[in-house]
Amino acid sequence: MRSWSTSKSPNQDIALEALDVAVESRRPRRGLIHHTDRGGQYSSGAYQDRLDEYGIVCSMSRPGQCLDNAVAESFFHTLKTEWIYHAHYKTRREARLAIFEYIEGFYNTTRMHSSLDYQSPEEYERESAAA
Repeated sequence: MRSWSTSKSPNQDIALEALDVAVESRRPRRGLIHHTDRGGQYSSGAYQDRLDEYGIVCSMSRPGQCLDNAVAESFFHTLKTEWIYHAHYKTRREARLAIFEYIEGFYNTTRMHSSLDYQSPEEYERESAAA
């Protein structure tokens, strides 16, 4: 399940919007495990209720244990070091477009991931669906 959004600060509304977009576009099966950190936007009652509505199982990192969320932590490290730290954005819109280009035009379609058997997320998902 993939979706993303940006905001000036973490908040429940943006997290709910990203979740809704992901569910609408990907149509995951009930029982999907959704792993997050312990941010307030994910632990809120509204977010947890929405996961329940979709039949999605919540998995949260233990307090102070970033390795519980290693794949997400790795993604944000990669995004920052391969893309964000090498540019200077004049506006939030410019930054958002650049992030879109990186995620949708490269990271999900082309970049190989060791955690996915050295395939892109799209390749991995296609093979998993065919199996």
